[in-house]
Formats: sequence, structure tokens, C-alpha cells
Amino acid sequence: HNAIPPPCQLATPVPSRGEKARGYRMSKKVAFQMDPMEAVNIDGDSTFHLAMEAQDRGHEIYYHTPSKLAFEDGKVTAKGQKMILRREIGKHVDLGELQHLDLHEFDVVWLRQDPPFDMGYITTTHLLDFLKPDTLVVNEPFWVRNYPEKLLMLQFPDLIPPTTIARDLDTLKAFRAVHSDVIVKPLYGNGGAGVFRLPPDDRNIASLHELFTSINTEPLIIQKFLPDVSNGDKRVILVDGEAVGAINRVPAPGETRSNMHVGGRPEKVGLTTQDLEICAAIGPTLREKGQIFVGIDVIDNYLTEINVTSPTGLQELQRFDGTNVAGLIWDAIEAKL
Repeated sequence: HNAIPPPCQLATPVPSRGEKARGYRMSKKVAFQMDPMEAVNIDGDSTFHLAMEAQDRGHEIYYHTPSKLAFEDGKVTAKGQKMILRREIGKHVDLGELQHLDLHEFDVVWLRQDPPFDMGYITTTHLLDFLKPDTLVVNEPFWVRNYPEKLLMLQFPDLIPPTTIARDLDTLKAFRAVHSDVIVKPLYGNGGAGVFRLPPDDRNIASLHELFTSINTEPLIIQKFLPDVSNGDKRVILVDGEAVGAINRVPAPGETRSNMHVGGRPEKVGLTTQDLEICAAIGPTLREKGQIFVGIDVIDNYLTEINVTSPTGLQELQRFDGTNVAGLIWDAIEAKL
């Protein structure tokens, strides 16, 4: 007769490789290093979107600001809080008690604070480096530090518009003498701050140089102005080196800058053959250097920035295309784990 097996034979089955491939996941412990979670725009913030996706997958999520990061007794630590998120304006986060976190005990730490890319930012990348090999940091902090937005693109001179990086005024003037209509901006700026267009009849390059050099010791970046920016500055999202979609950011009337921080309007757009060629050229480098979530800027078929510090655009892309890029990013991370 058929006997009932003893209790010891009724253990929970271990998932097979096929079951894992079909979506079985182990819960992971995840920390987000970011600006204050209480202040984010839940309808636009990419970090919130990534954290929601992690929560939906059953991962345990925590949060700390860069100022709470520390190196103590040979360990990287942070004072942080466990969090529960929801898509309710004004009620989007419940934070637990402040805890002393050993980040070596986490599976993933996200480097997601906004620039400026200053010495404070750079120091956090040095500290997070010490989490290897215990914890996966996204994006890989060594290469975030060594490949900031406007410098990594210099490795691909055939893809970018005419560009010079210099602090010397005569060098900047010589570039302008050749290209006439130019854009001048701080090398480590973000969000469109400090971006100036100097058309041929503008006489302010010396004054701008004086202003910028009085603020810091960094060089400036000067590029040929691309008139097609009036039709939009395309943000292409790459996941582990592969293009997954794009949004177009159209400048406000009378504005050169297309950044959404300064009034740029996002709109639906597709990927062109040239976009895919650019991504194919830079993708292997991004993948090799651990840059899982990257946003590049393309104007008139030219690559103008490679954003690795805290790229945005996930929620806009999902609204336009229905593509859950946060899910693709987490798929890539979970595969690495």
C-alpha cells in the first residue's frame, strides 16, 4: 500500500536551474547611497524606481546618505535605515530606526547620489572600493571615479563633436576661432548648470573664463555648438553595455539646454541606426568596467556625454515605451550575483 512519507521527507524542494531561469529569486540585502529619500519626486526619480523594483522582487532595501558613509576598523559602514516604499505622493517612504550598517554584509550597494562630482563624491568612491569582494557596488566605483561624464567620451574621438578641454584662455580662444559658435561648460558640472552658448558675435569668453577660474581650479570644456539641439537632446539608456531605449529632451523656448532640471520636455523617440552604432562602440567598455546603468546623450548623431554617476530617465522611458528598464537592470545585477 502507499504509505505517507515521514515528516523528514517533506522538506521544501530546492529550485532547479530551470526554475531559477524562470524567475526564482533569493532575497538580497540592498543599500542605496543617495540624496534624502524623503525629498524625491516619485514620478521622475530613477533611484526611487530602482528601489521600488528591488522591493517588488522581495529584496530587503536600506538607505543612507553619503554623509553617513564611514570606514571603521577595516570595514566600510554607514548609518542608515531600512525602508518601505509606495507610490503615494507625500507618503512614499516609511523609514525604520537609524542603524549602524556593516556594508560588507550587503549583497548590493547602489552609488546613486547626484553630482556635483567633487572631492566629497570622489571620496565616497574610494571608500566603496573597499567593499570588494564582499559586496557588488553599482555602478563600479573605481570606474565611476576614473570615467566621469565628459571624460570617458574622449576615448571615442570619432563619435563626439569637436571638443577641447583646457583652463588656458588662449587655448579656448583658439578653439572658438576655428568653430565660431560654441558651448562652454564646467568639466564636472551636471543638470545643465553653468552651460553657456557663445554665438559668433558674443564677446564674453574672457569674462566667462574669469568667472569659472575664480570658482575652482578645474579646466573647462568647450565644444562646437550643434544647432540640431533645438530638436532635442536624446538620452539613450544602456544596461550592461546594451541599448534598451531612449527619450528625447526638447529645450524650452529660448533655452539652449535640454536638461529636464531646467525645463526640458521629455518626449517619445526611437533608436536610430547611428544610436545603435554609438552604443555598439562604447558598450564593451561599459560592460568591462562594471557600468551597469548608463545614460548617454546624443545630439545630431554625436555623442556628447556618457553619464555614469547618477543617470536618469527610467520612469520617462517606461511611460513612453512600456519598457521596464529597472527590471532589466535588476536582471543584470542578479545575474552577476
